[in-house]
Amino acid sequence: MSEKKLCIIATKGTLDWAYPPFILSSTAAALGYDVTIFFTFYGLQLLKKKLSLKVSPLGNPGMPMPMGMDKWFPVMGTAIPGMEAMMTVMMKNKMKSKGIASVEDLRDLCIEAEVRLIGCQMTIDLFDMGEGDFIDEIELGGAATYFEYAGASDINLYI
Repeated sequence: MSEKKLCIIATKGTLDWAYPPFILSSTAAALGYDVTIFFTFYGLQLLKKKLSLKVSPLGNPGMPMPMGMDKWFPVMGTAIPGMEAMMTVMMKNKMKSKGIASVEDLRDLCIEAEVRLIGCQMTIDLFDMGEGDFIDEIELGGAATYFEYAGASDINLYI
């Protein structure tokens, strides 16, 4: 029986969107899958050496708000200066109190499990980023590299 394969495209670079690709990848790797994550556009933020991820409550009406704020606080209120920083601190504290691993820890777990982390070269060039901005464990590639893995995968996810 051949090894199952999972390929994920990670396109978002906020704190809340950092968890799905790393949780799914580390879990799949633990279950014996051969896993590849292709990071493009804002998802490249997840591969930076120094993570500074934030939660963006603006435009995310499904986000549960503390103190029942989602019932009485208008979504437009999340655009108030300082709200993003406040929501990020609150989310990090909530995750820590629930014993949820940090993004850095989950990323390290993926690296230990030999999940392939591929950064999109075109996006790196587009945003004038340098290879030195990223962790050493990544590979660089383009759309053809993604299709090389996605075409042979049992499961493909867009996150």
